[in-house]
Amino acid sequence: MVCCHQINALINVSSIEELWGLHTQQMASYGFDRILYGFTHYRTSTSLGDPDDFIVLTNHDREYTDLYMGEGLYAHAPMVRWALEHEGACSWSVLDRMLDEGVLNDCERRVIEFNHSQGVKAGYSISFKSISKRTKGAIALTGRRGLDQAAVDAIWKEHGQDIMALNNIVHLRIQTLPYSTEKRSLTRRQREVLGWVGDGKTIQDIALLLSLNPATVEKHLRLAREALGVETTAQAVLKAAFQNQMFVLDL
Repeated sequence: MVCCHQINALINVSSIEELWGLHTQQMASYGFDRILYGFTHYRTSTSLGDPDDFIVLTNHDREYTDLYMGEGLYAHAPMVRWALEHEGACSWSVLDRMLDEGVLNDCERRVIEFNHSQGVKAGYSISFKSISKRTKGAIALTGRRGLDQAAVDAIWKEHGQDIMALNNIVHLRIQTLPYSTEKRSLTRRQREVLGWVGDGKTIQDIALLLSLNPATVEKHLRLAREALGVETTAQAVLKAAFQNQMFVLDL
């Protein structure tokens, strides 16, 4: 049973790195030694959005992630498709049923073959409840090598509710912690000027508040837009807020 110590440890972390370190340890204690979390704010009917804007956390090795994420295999993964269409937890035993029923296309079957070649054979996927049609978060829990799907299902039968609770806490906690990719990271000054824009200040107001000239404020806003990959300052404020890069004490 999940204890208060486990919950409080997850709640009281101050960074995603600390949160992820704790969570990987907790999941490994249940037999899931490789996990992959993904979240997007920018889902549409035809896309999950720009991969540079995803929140992706994993302890899989680079050999796996360079291909699965870097080469876009995730876009054809059957369990990713399942996660986009459902909420809750699903045993990977469903993949055998999909194969038997012939509902997988060639790309999806190749993803399964790749996963098996990397020892990603048995596990569970959790699709988190979305707060809007534009968002989706999910996590794939891979059983340690040597465990088959029957063994993983037995673990889930005994500890599934606790595992779900811990993963839901981690998912919700990630939404409150600062996160940015290397390409999307803002400087302190860029966060500062965007924060003032978010407070309704004009460029002239911000220049006076920061003892800068308006042209310098404009420059910081332009660089923030470029860093975040957006066209307008309003979009930059929204994206920085999504990533918790604004109104935080430290990053």
